Parts: sequence; C-alpha cells; structure tokens
Amino acid sequence: MFTSNENSERTGPASLSRADRQQQARDLTRRAILDAALELFVADGYAQVSMRNIAAKVDYSPAAIYSYFASKDDIFHALAEEGFRLLGAAHMTDAPSAEPLDDIRLAAWRLYEFSKRQPQYFALVFLDRRVPRIARESESFAFMVEIKNAIRTRMRRCIDEGLFPASLDIDVALRLILVPVFGLVLLQLSGRLLPHEDADALVRDAIETTIAGLRAGAATHARGAVPAALNGEAAVHPSKETP
Repeated sequence: MFTSNENSERTGPASLSRADRQQQARDLTRRAILDAALELFVADGYAQVSMRNIAAKVDYSPAAIYSYFASKDDIFHALAEEGFRLLGAAHMTDAPSAEPLDDIRLAAWRLYEFSKRQPQYFALVFLDRRVPRIARESESFAFMVEIKNAIRTRMRRCIDEGLFPASLDIDVALRLILVPVFGLVLLQLSGRLLPHEDADALVRDAIETTIAGLRAGAATHARGAVPAALNGEAAVHPSKETP
C-alpha cells in the first residue's frame, strides 16, 4: 500500500507523460510571453513595442516567440480576450434585481471596478488608440455581445417601467452613463486626480448625475451610438502599421 507521500509523488508532475510535460512547459512559456507583452504595451504603448522587444524581455529569440504567436496583433488579441473575459465574468454573475436602476448603476460600477482590479488590461484594451480593432464577428469575443444585450435589456426594463422616458435611445443612454466612468478612470490611471479627490466618490456621483438627468428627460442629441466596450471592440480607432 502506498503512503500519502508516495501517492502524492505518483500523481505529481513526475507522473505526467512526456507530451503533458511538454504542453505544460509550452503553456508556461505562452503565459510568460503574454505577461511580458502586457507590461511592455502598457508602459511603452502598443505601437512602440516590437516582437523583438517582447522576445528580449522573456529572454527568448524572436523566432521562438513566433512559434507561439504569428504576430504582435495575435498577442494583443489574446490579451484582449483575457481582459474582456475578466470584465465579462463580473457582469454575467449579476442576476437582475428588483430595482432596474440599481442594475444600471451596477453595470457602470463593474466597469470601474475592473479598471481598479485590472488596470493594465483596462489601459491596453480601452485607452491605447493604436491597438488593432477586434472584428465583431470574432468567435473569441462572441460573449461580449451577450453582455451588451444583457445590459441593453436592463436599460429597456427601465424604460418599460417608466423610470426613463419612452423616447430615450438605449444605446445613447448607455454611452452617456459609461463615458464619465471612462473619463474618470483615465484621470486616475494617468495620475491626474488631485490628492484630495476620491475617485470612487466621483464615479458614483457621475453615475447618479447621469441617471438623474436621463430620468428628468434631459435632451439628448446623439442617436444609436454603442460604446465600443459593449460591442466587443477594443478601440474606436483602426490599427496602423505596427513594428
């Protein structure tokens, strides 16, 4: 009969097949490449980073990096998918509540919380203007459409229950609620908030002020614009040539 230690040894890394050990090593290397790329993209800007830079950071040859990712854009898309899934996990776990306005508040607040928990992902996906577009039809980002539709359904519920004017454009309303959150996050991540300013309080006030304006029937002039964050798009600017 094996002892507990012997059992542990038999089921540990040494018990893995050669193929499993190779896959494990490959997964660890891929993770190291993604982590290095994320750090470089955020620190230097996506456009300024080359595959050679990423290879140097993980102490690999450029040829070795290309055996994992065909291009810098592929690395970005892998990181963007990770970031969106982290963001989506928070949204998808929130069941509709009895108060539809609270659901709208929570959707905006989740975006802000994501910026605090994952500032590098947020900065790369939402703030860097030089990152490539994410195709709307990409299967890897199909779950973002589900999130967008879930939030739009909650906004529709506010209209149906008379909390917002019937004439309110849902997509415009979502943009109006989310834009101040993006703006305040940008100020926070760039260190432009004053020492005495409380980012959490400012975000809450921005959300409440926007909701109050929408409820009061404040005139809106835009029509049908959907935030890129809810469309599964990483940026509103198409990518340019990258090194």
